[in-house]
Amino acid sequence: MFKALIFDKNNDELPHGSIREVNLEELPEGDVLVNIEYSTINYKDGLAITSKSPIMKSFPMVPGIDFSGTVENSSNSDFKIGDKVVLNGFGIGEKYWGGYAQKARVNGKWLIKLNDNLSTKQAMAIGTAGYTAMLCIMALEDHGVTCNKGEILVTGATGGVGSIAISILSKLGYSVTASTGRVEQYTNYLTSLGANKVIDRNELSEKSKPLGKETWAGAVDSVGSHTLANICAQTMYGGTVAACGLAQNFDLPATVMPFILRGVILAGVDSVYCPIEKRKKAWDRLSKDLDLSQLNNMTKVIPLSEVVDTATNLMNGKTYGRIIVDVNT
Repeated sequence: MFKALIFDKNNDELPHGSIREVNLEELPEGDVLVNIEYSTINYKDGLAITSKSPIMKSFPMVPGIDFSGTVENSSNSDFKIGDKVVLNGFGIGEKYWGGYAQKARVNGKWLIKLNDNLSTKQAMAIGTAGYTAMLCIMALEDHGVTCNKGEILVTGATGGVGSIAISILSKLGYSVTASTGRVEQYTNYLTSLGANKVIDRNELSEKSKPLGKETWAGAVDSVGSHTLANICAQTMYGGTVAACGLAQNFDLPATVMPFILRGVILAGVDSVYCPIEKRKKAWDRLSKDLDLSQLNNMTKVIPLSEVVDTATNLMNGKTYGRIIVDVNT
């Protein structure tokens, strides 16, 4: 028997969750059994748990779109007992039971072995948010946005993606501007991560001109909507905007002008079904390019029993940085 946070739904009512004891036989099919040590709370987890979006596709469901832990049993030749592994996406916490449990049985093709210099706790301090941030930075690099090209904008800066993107970009030598709705409260936090400048998100969140002053060499955006449209309108000739989120909204009220007059590239970044080789590259880069000592400054650890309340606080803008879930406390 082991503990899991399980959500269920009756007819048309909203999903409701509780922690209960689960038998191994209840786990979905898979060729690798993992003893989970840590999970996280990402924005997508917040959407699922608060029912702000129908993330969970079937019930009963264990939410949690990522986890790290140790292989307990495996019929997959790529993994052996004792391997330290991490899993992000591939539908866990949505279509398949996810990380808010003490065990998971999954398809080994979804797993990645952790580098020796990353612990399972550090892996979830990074989590899907940090892995997504790395994919965004790789997208900027793929399109020639180097640190000598100019300022990089990071929106949603106090969130998981934003916090880790700032830390990595700063270590790589980029000049970073952080956009947040909580300038007075979190300027010191953001500059400690490496932001050179902090601006109020309201400067970007309203409808504006189809073309603005060329300001950003590139950007990492987790907000979408008018914010993303304004970023594109203010990006320098040949610059790239890596878009990975929709915290403001999923619409894009923009024109084609930045793309056809300035050659701006809008690079969509998907972390859920990203090919495994690209995932491995991202995690390898994270183990080298992220200042691991900074993880403590942006990380809070909570027990499984606090997941629901903390997810609600996240959606209400009352959290910052990374939230690790210790599923064994």
